[in-house]
Amino acid sequence: MKALRQKYGALKGCLDEGRLRLWAAAEARSLGHGGVARVAGVTGLSRRTLHRGLAELEAAKGRAPVLPAARVRAPGGGRKKLMQRDPKLLEDLEALVEPHTRGHPESPLRWTCKSTTKLAAELNRGPRRVSQRSICTLLAELNYSLQAVRKRREGVQHPDRDAQFAHLNQRVSEFQAAGQPVISVDTKKKELIGDFAQKGREWHPQGQPEEVRVHDFQDPDLGKVAPYGVYDLKANQGWVSVGIDHDPAEFAVATIRRWWREMGQGLYPQARRLLITADGGGSNGYRTRLWKLELQRLAEELDLEISVCHFPPGTSKWNKIEHRMFCHITQNWRGRPLVSRQAVVALIGSTTTQTGLTIKAALDTRKYAAGVKVTRRQMASLRLKPDSFHGEWNYTLLPEL
Repeated sequence: MKALRQKYGALKGCLDEGRLRLWAAAEARSLGHGGVARVAGVTGLSRRTLHRGLAELEAAKGRAPVLPAARVRAPGGGRKKLMQRDPKLLEDLEALVEPHTRGHPESPLRWTCKSTTKLAAELNRGPRRVSQRSICTLLAELNYSLQAVRKRREGVQHPDRDAQFAHLNQRVSEFQAAGQPVISVDTKKKELIGDFAQKGREWHPQGQPEEVRVHDFQDPDLGKVAPYGVYDLKANQGWVSVGIDHDPAEFAVATIRRWWREMGQGLYPQARRLLITADGGGSNGYRTRLWKLELQRLAEELDLEISVCHFPPGTSKWNKIEHRMFCHITQNWRGRPLVSRQAVVALIGSTTTQTGLTIKAALDTRKYAAGVKVTRRQMASLRLKPDSFHGEWNYTLLPEL
């Protein structure tokens, strides 16, 4: 674009407006798709002028274009730009687009979608007349563009957020260096079972999309499923139990137990310890008493020291299972209705990646009791050893001596 700018600077003083228009149109055509926008941005010529030049080149059909006989305007001639005729136009437009920062909190567009049509209508309430197309041009000159919201704010961060990440990484490194298993656990969002729409697209014969229900009302017979996953950080393998009930802590620990029996025990026959990294809330939350009670039972059953490191509040997206396993499962069933529980199990179990991810899945048809209360006496009986750093987030459950 620097070379184009230099060409325009050299030619604009020696070519009349017709020849300059043809030169700019030829440059835009040579640039291909998007050429009109790029040349307009560099030269300041309007897109309408460039499209007129393109039409003249097309009409010539390879011959030298013949410019229509017309009066060539003198320098400074022609219609004045909107901003020259209305110096307050840009200021008023910015006040509508950003009422909070431009001092117009009571703008009629404060709570509406700020389309260029509505912006033009608002600016035209008085004697001023501005077209919707001109609003697009002015917004581009003000360096505005259409943008979607971006999820970046994580709310109030705990002061020890980074320190907990450092502690968690240190623990993971220690376990892996010693050849002990490290897993990441979490619940995937519940999914409706039936011929319901799924986000994404899949290849079908043209004009023959798969038909699904219009409304996403839960099927009383099929209901929902709650997939709970276990991801082995070192082996790049995962296990998913597809529950048909709600998602209590008992179900979470039952899934870990099943992973150990089906996959973990064979991979780590000499294991004496197990490290679990988990979110700070939900069925495996650090405040959930039943989670700790069930882990104590599992530690005794497997004769393993089970250590847990929770992610600090508001940081669940950093959990490895989210972007190493669950995201690939979602991609695998994009655009495909989950017509049955068996279909969910099959789709999860067939998920693979180029990096070697393998997943096993099974249906868990057990009904888990809701609202189970864990007493203080039961909590006091746990062989729970808190870490010196944030013992509520980092702790170990010891088996019986």
